[in-house]
Amino acid sequence: MLNQETLEKYLSLCMSSDADFAEIYEENEVSETISVLNEKVEDIAESFVSGIGIRLYKGIQTVYAYSNETDEASVLPLIKDLTEAIGRNGKQISVVLKRVEYENRHPARIDFEKVSAEDKTALLSRAVKAAKEADERIVKVQAKLLNVRQEVQISNSEGRLIGDTRVRTRMMVDAFAQEGDNFQSGGDRPGAGMGLEFYETVTPEQIGKEAARGAIVNLGAKDCPSGKMTVIIDNAFGGVIFHEACGHALEASSVSKNQSVFSGKLGTQIAAPCVSAVDDGTIPNAWGSQNIDDEGNFQKRRVLIKDGILTSYMIDRLNGRRMNAESTSSSRRQSYRFEPTSRMSNTFICEGDASFDELFEGVEKGLYAKKMGGGSVNPQTGEFNFAVKEGYMIENGKITYPVKGASLIGNGRDILMNIDKVCSNLERGQGMCGAASGSIPTDVGQPAIRVTSITVGGTANE
Repeated sequence: MLNQETLEKYLSLCMSSDADFAEIYEENEVSETISVLNEKVEDIAESFVSGIGIRLYKGIQTVYAYSNETDEASVLPLIKDLTEAIGRNGKQISVVLKRVEYENRHPARIDFEKVSAEDKTALLSRAVKAAKEADERIVKVQAKLLNVRQEVQISNSEGRLIGDTRVRTRMMVDAFAQEGDNFQSGGDRPGAGMGLEFYETVTPEQIGKEAARGAIVNLGAKDCPSGKMTVIIDNAFGGVIFHEACGHALEASSVSKNQSVFSGKLGTQIAAPCVSAVDDGTIPNAWGSQNIDDEGNFQKRRVLIKDGILTSYMIDRLNGRRMNAESTSSSRRQSYRFEPTSRMSNTFICEGDASFDELFEGVEKGLYAKKMGGGSVNPQTGEFNFAVKEGYMIENGKITYPVKGASLIGNGRDILMNIDKVCSNLERGQGMCGAASGSIPTDVGQPAIRVTSITVGGTANE
């Protein structure tokens, strides 16, 4: 990382222009991926990312440039190009930085870089073995271990100098089951902002068995019927629907340009009264947590919806200027190659007071979506389409048989208003979220919820 004197020099040069704000983002990242197929190592890959990104503001106009070199011969031409682009007036400003110190909320105890490749591969072998031993119909298991250490340093023309070290690990296991010509899969992908100590509490055996369980369930699944019906969406990764169908529409990158269905809706009811939702980047060692956002502000807990009322958006510095609003410390980016913008961290629907059994009471015909898959959403309209990875029919208030080929189709505004019961079993699941500032780790979550009416797409001929 650059020293304070060099950063002060670069920032002072940036401000010798028409810019009213300048920011420098530095990054060093090491990541490794180990892949195993049926206990045989397929690949071990390691990558390094290092570079610098510089951004200048003039009102709501920004210019951004980056380089993977941080020496003067590389950085000074970038600054020259940026100041010329935003306008040069020859003023002389001296930026003086003050380093901000704080206590790390997300320490990592077992450093993956100090653990041998053999020991890390052994973690995957344990998961593969557990999956294969779960049922003789498991014919193939793929497992992958991802470890990342990202160090960032952020300085700006307001005199702030602050850094962060972010460590993450994730294990991804896919099990494949076969019975005759029927071939199905199941998977599990937990992760955390921790070192390898994560696998002391969420064991490889648990991950492998869960992947195998899903594959076996899907072997016996029937084609799902279609039509409007009551749907119960389970906890953890079930929260991907809120993340996609509502969360993105609450990011200032859409709201500030009136490209969101929730633009101008602060203080109004956008969800049923039983729904409260939060985006919290401070949860200790969570997959989507950081000590600071990617503009150097301390992460926060943001209450987005309280008792159905929209109370906050997720706002970064630039879009805050457009909205005449303060940043909510929601600025994130994949790497120095991306200009940051408002993004989610750990986003979830809060716990309710219903029991799990209560969700099923009175449901004559419906769908229990135990595990959700991927999907798509249009933040301008709120329309979404999501696959159900593991689902079951509900008949007369009871879970009956597993189904396949199910999808949930609807509009984010409708689904929020149609939630009538929220359980108390909040859990979060891990994923990667892609948007304008790249792919970033995010948690999605919720308790189990009941949606009174939603369109279910299915493959059954009725």
